[in-house]
Amino acid sequence: MDLQIEQKKTHQINRTPVLQQTAFWSEIKEKQGVESTAFDLKVKFSSSIHEKYIQDDLLVLVQQIGNNAKIAYVPYGPTLEPDEENQGKFLEELSESIRPFLGSDCVTLRYDLLWESLWAKDPERFREDNWIGPPEKQNQEIRLNFTTQKGNLRKANTNILPKDTLFIDLTKNEDFLLMQMKSKTRYNIKLAKRKGVSVRVGDRSDIQIWYDLYKETCNRNGIFLHPIENFKMVLNTSAYHTNSPAEVELLIAEHENTPLAAVFIVYSARRATYLYGASSTFKRNYMATYRLQWEAILRAKKRGCTEYDMFGIAPYKDPSHPMYGLYRFKTGFGGNIFHRMGCWDYPLDTENYDLFQTIEMKSQGYHIN
Repeated sequence: MDLQIEQKKTHQINRTPVLQQTAFWSEIKEKQGVESTAFDLKVKFSSSIHEKYIQDDLLVLVQQIGNNAKIAYVPYGPTLEPDEENQGKFLEELSESIRPFLGSDCVTLRYDLLWESLWAKDPERFREDNWIGPPEKQNQEIRLNFTTQKGNLRKANTNILPKDTLFIDLTKNEDFLLMQMKSKTRYNIKLAKRKGVSVRVGDRSDIQIWYDLYKETCNRNGIFLHPIENFKMVLNTSAYHTNSPAEVELLIAEHENTPLAAVFIVYSARRATYLYGASSTFKRNYMATYRLQWEAILRAKKRGCTEYDMFGIAPYKDPSHPMYGLYRFKTGFGGNIFHRMGCWDYPLDTENYDLFQTIEMKSQGYHIN
């Protein structure tokens, strides 16, 4: 494997369906005070049969975590995915290539890997057709480091972006999409229509409607409440002056002019991502969230999107899991569950990395997403 990298401006990042690897995402993070940089990657893979070159982009976010320390974070990257046996070696070479650009005060390089988990299809990791997740941390590290020279890749103690998601194939027709749903989901969509739930596209003036629903959702589920400015940034950012813009829609479900649910849908390349969702407890039996999600899927399909990313579910069917409600709701729409690798670290400063891990565990996760 031969890897070459070259630093470039984030606005030069090429179009990709991976939202978190776009210039659009970089602009949002910059507005939130997070520095970002980008790289061109060119990799030569050699075998006894042939050689092949693959070129790709990489967005890296950099944020201070103390007076003299920072971490570099790659959200859902790299999108370039080597063969399983070369994954650890590739990450090692990539990390060492990026190291000189990060400075001596960078504690670790963290990859939020979107690659499919090495254990996602392992028959030993299933119980009655239900995936039970990857093995313990030590076994994961042994496998990914097998082809590395330094054995320096570490499974992070926390995942930042959703590790498990569900993709819906939008190349299928509407009848097929409905038929692959669970019968209860189809019933709830029809019920919401019968009860008169409508869906409209919101604009900037509707951000308070969204935030009121969001606050109610956070209070109901014990979720951390982000400031309204974060959502204004997302709604007001497009990055059309860059090579990888995205378009954001705020969809609101209402009954008799009363908002019942809302979602942020972001269109990047030919993928639609369900980024944020919120709902009211009022008229919950009107099933507005089902109507809203179905309309979002149809709008994405009409735009020419080929896939719809539900963006986050529990890793398996476990009623005790805090995200089980999302698992039950989202899997009701059909589609295919996808288990990613999650966050992996390449420590650059071992002493400070150990300290960072301790602080991170006490704070229940470091949020730079």
